[in-house]
Amino acid sequence: MTDINQLTYRHTDIQKYRHTDKQSYRHTDIQSYIHTYRQTYRHTDRQTDRQTDRQTDRHTDRQTDIQTYRQTYRHTDIHTYIHTYIHTYIQTYIHTYIHTYIHTYIHTYIHTYIHTYIHTYIHTYIHTYIHTYIHTNIHTYMYVCGTIAYNWTCACFE
Repeated sequence: MTDINQLTYRHTDIQKYRHTDKQSYRHTDIQSYIHTYRQTYRHTDRQTDRQTDRQTDRHTDRQTDIQTYRQTYRHTDIHTYIHTYIHTYIQTYIHTYIHTYIHTYIHTYIHTYIHTYIHTYIHTYIHTYIHTYIHTNIHTYMYVCGTIAYNWTCACFE
């Protein structure tokens, strides 16, 4: 038979082995778990950070693009409006109105109508009608009256 010391030794050995093995296993498990957890956490954190950064960058880019587009669009629209509508309106319509309508109408009116009126009607009236009246009627009247007066005077003294 085996002696009791040997059995005790074996039992102690087995117990020691089991205890050491359990501790090692537990330690390895805990380390493995911690390591896995850290890696997973770090990986997740990095992925989340990357995703957040990408989303933020994309959002910022879109906002910048939208803002830039709006500013450019507004600037272009306002500039186009000012240049096209107001400048064209002032240059074309008002200038054309002033030059064509007022200048042409008033100048033509003054030059043609009034000048023609003064030259034709008044001048012709004065020159033709009054001069003719004075020359013809009054002169003739004076001649006739003079002749009548002369004849009457002569008749009286005869």
